[in-house]
Amino acid sequence: MHNINLNKEVLSEKERRNIEILDILRKRGPISRPEISKDMGINVVTISNYIDDYIKNNLVFEKELDVSEGGRRPVLLDLNPSAGFVIGVGLNLTNMVGLLVDFKGNIITKTQVARPGFSVKEISECVLDIIREILRRSKGYAANIKGIGVGVAGLINKETGSIHWPQKMDHYYTYASADVPLRGLMEREFDLPCLIENDATSACFGEHWLGLAQGFKNIIYMFSGVGCGIMINGEIYRGSRGYAGELSVYNYKEQDAFSCELGKSCFLKRWEMDLNIVEEAEEMYVTENRNIDNLDLKSFFNLVRSKDKVAEVVLGKAAKRLGIKIASLVNLLNPEMVVIGGGLEEAGDDFLKQVSAAIKDWAFRESTDGLSIAYSQLRENSVALGAASLVMQKVFAQL
Repeated sequence: MHNINLNKEVLSEKERRNIEILDILRKRGPISRPEISKDMGINVVTISNYIDDYIKNNLVFEKELDVSEGGRRPVLLDLNPSAGFVIGVGLNLTNMVGLLVDFKGNIITKTQVARPGFSVKEISECVLDIIREILRRSKGYAANIKGIGVGVAGLINKETGSIHWPQKMDHYYTYASADVPLRGLMEREFDLPCLIENDATSACFGEHWLGLAQGFKNIIYMFSGVGCGIMINGEIYRGSRGYAGELSVYNYKEQDAFSCELGKSCFLKRWEMDLNIVEEAEEMYVTENRNIDNLDLKSFFNLVRSKDKVAEVVLGKAAKRLGIKIASLVNLLNPEMVVIGGGLEEAGDDFLKQVSAAIKDWAFRESTDGLSIAYSQLRENSVALGAASLVMQKVFAQL
């Protein structure tokens, strides 16, 4: 087993500096030592001590700039993307994605499968299968893979690596504890350090690390309307035990009694991952005597693209519901940016405009001044890239 601890939460000052310096190199290299020193407000001698270690370990390389204004040619530094590789696995609304990425976040290998069933066993098996497939296709990189990150739905116990998954029984939900210790299984089979993180939290970090939210430090990543990833002052916010970001309250004993004027769309009540879109569409098609076989979210979005009137009405209602839910978070957390992803980005530009309009109608005007609202730039790769990036950050810290 490699000696990097991916589940270490408290970082030393040296580890934090490692992350900051290597992140500057990742985003802005080639760059000089004095520029890094100026960026961080740390003297250049201290920066050079860190850099010398990185060069020794082949993590950073230096090259002379060809042009100089006289005197010594400045030496520029860059992160060596091939110094290490990470596997990321992510579960979305419609599929599971597996990636091998280098230290700059470039995708080397990608594999994806249709989303497995909702049971603990099915999802666990699918995660293991997709990692096996990535490793099978990455034999040339195997010796230099530093770790595995997995982003999945549910409440993740960071200490044990166990997961509480929401499972539907009849029309009730129950949170089932994973009957397999997924992290332990992965570490034993693949002999690599492994990290399991919530899907929305992974996606939020991915957008900050690699996507459109790189310049922002206060972000809400809305993942399919059920959960959200939260970043406050540049740090992922997980709460006291790691369970922050769940947006609904739920008591199966009072499931049917707990309602409000908007019925199943009550904003505190647990929603389906697809915002109840498919169920509502099916009901509307039945009332119109139209039979749509095997309707799922993918085929629904195709109906929206073909300007189907029922699909447009259903999507408009879902956009308003989602916008109101996000508005409450905007009032509570006052972010700079709201990112919408997890599969909803396939709904198209009109959906985003309607969600944005609802947020602005329902949130305080002061909270929405300057607020950016956008689809995930990483799209279906966001959870897998986020999980890989979380691993990468820990690897950077402990090098």
